[in-house]
Amino acid sequence: MKFRTFPKTNLSVSEVGFGVWTVATGWWGEKTDEEAIAMMRKARDLGINFFDTADTYGNGRGETLLRDAFGPNPTDLVYATKFGYDIYAPESERPESLRGQRELPQNFSPQFVRFACEQSLQRLGVEAIPLWQIHNARFDSVFNDELWQTLDELKQEGKILHAGVALGPANGWLWEGIGAARHRDIASLQVIHNILEQHPGGDFFEEARAKDVGLLVRVPHSSGMLEGKYTPETTFAANDHRRHRPKSWLINGLKKLEMLTFLTEGRNQTLGQAALKFILAEANVTSVLPNIYDYEQLHEFAAAPDLPDLTADDLKRIAELEAINFGVEEEAPTHKGEAREVLEAWEQARSVAV
Repeated sequence: MKFRTFPKTNLSVSEVGFGVWTVATGWWGEKTDEEAIAMMRKARDLGINFFDTADTYGNGRGETLLRDAFGPNPTDLVYATKFGYDIYAPESERPESLRGQRELPQNFSPQFVRFACEQSLQRLGVEAIPLWQIHNARFDSVFNDELWQTLDELKQEGKILHAGVALGPANGWLWEGIGAARHRDIASLQVIHNILEQHPGGDFFEEARAKDVGLLVRVPHSSGMLEGKYTPETTFAANDHRRHRPKSWLINGLKKLEMLTFLTEGRNQTLGQAALKFILAEANVTSVLPNIYDYEQLHEFAAAPDLPDLTADDLKRIAELEAINFGVEEEAPTHKGEAREVLEAWEQARSVAV
């Protein structure tokens, strides 16, 4: 295993981290507490020291599993968790517009933020949270000076060491992340990025370099496509988050993989490992968080950092293929242009105020 350090911090983490969502939420199959704990302990044995979770994963289960797996205040591990969603209020107390929806309401009032912090500290069994991330940050949290003042106070009190922002693919994304990197004291941005889905994840790289912010990359295998195990007949369980994707996503993805055989032919590496090496080729990526849901994957992905890096020719070829969508005709993803206007208006207002 190799390690990298978050810029402006002393947090040294394994290049491959463990996303606790795969063992705590049931989205990739149900695991008992004993099974989840055993897998996380095996990850540590393989050199993984970075575990990323959130208070929403299993309504706190992800955090509790870490405490049960590794005990209080482990000195050899780095935890990252997330906050912002109100997992505590019963559905009957939510605004009527949010009842029945899968996404919970967010709450960034100082009182709730402090309460959420205390709850996560207790569930994790730690005196301080090494990296506390806003979960699916929107502009209302990026713009919220009171929230960032509260985070600064929690740092001064020693309850969190560093703040970060975890971005959602649909609810708070490109310009929210850029705004946070430019104007807030953060150690990390967590983004989606992979060979097949390079936008907008790759659009954060320049900003991260300029502002010295570490990137955490999730979904490095494009929801499993880059694990190289799908076939045209692949189906997903009823509770699997990939089930909502259209059949065209599977078929087009398999066509794209045919263009990437050069990453494995004549090399002692899997496509899944090559996908991780592609992410780690970016210097400002601090750790990559693959979905790990069995021991075979755990061994495969934990071994990736010690494999040879992709060559400059490899990266050039991937860039050329990405420019033509890997030879597949399909509608390109779009990004909300008005979000940039919102950020620019806020920046202008701040400059006038100063």
